[in-house]
Amino acid sequence: MGSLDGKVAFITGVARGQGRSHAVRLAEEGAAIIGVDICADIASNGYPMASRDELDETVALVEAVGGKIHASVADVRDFAALRAALDAGVEHFGRLDIVCANAGIAAMGFRELTIEEDLQMWTDVVDVNLVGSFHTAKAAIPHLIAGERGGSIVFTSSTAGLKGFGGMQGGGLGYAASKHGIVGLMRTLSNALAPQSIRVNTVHPTAVNTMMAVNPAMTAFLENYPGGGPHLQNPMPVGLLEPEDISAAILYLVSDSAKYVTGVTFPVDAGFCNKL
Repeated sequence: MGSLDGKVAFITGVARGQGRSHAVRLAEEGAAIIGVDICADIASNGYPMASRDELDETVALVEAVGGKIHASVADVRDFAALRAALDAGVEHFGRLDIVCANAGIAAMGFRELTIEEDLQMWTDVVDVNLVGSFHTAKAAIPHLIAGERGGSIVFTSSTAGLKGFGGMQGGGLGYAASKHGIVGLMRTLSNALAPQSIRVNTVHPTAVNTMMAVNPAMTAFLENYPGGGPHLQNPMPVGLLEPEDISAAILYLVSDSAKYVTGVTFPVDAGFCNKL
């Protein structure tokens, strides 16, 4: 018996990284998964996005642990497409209980940008991270309310959603602003949805061993960030967390073990936020 037997979870950015890890972990606990990913690159982003092959790999990994998954390609910036993908998954499984608004990008720049490049980075990061999170919640909340069973929404924020860092360019500023904005979205929804026993929280990882953190553009950004070395290190002796470390926190927040936990900013950060 798993702690999520019979429940259905909607996860964005499911093709790789944290989203894939969350899908596998929740499936191990008995949840059926509705998963979406863009499976296409975003030009202003400094690293490749997930592919359709990687989405297929996630499907295989979920099925390998005995789970069920309804996976499709959808861009969180496109509300109609995202809602259609979720609606199809809910029709397939018959319910929705858990929402993990995980999709995000970090278009960090380090070279001198044109004003057009800088503005495009800001727009793309805010649209994916913040607007995409709003779209995810907006599409999911009617299903959660209709189920009359309560539910749980977890937004993936960041240590950059609690502390001020990210540089002076549009990508870094957009990342910090969007991740802070997610906290406001979470706090407001947690109050609005509490009467329906729908809990809403954010998780705030430090750097995680995924493509977002481990790519040449991010490495160059960190090397050129003022005071970057000690300023951006974790107090605990770990450079990067693994996606599974964040999935453990997600599992707690969506489970009945956290049935009265709502409105919480939940760091999984090796002491990073406490340090700054």
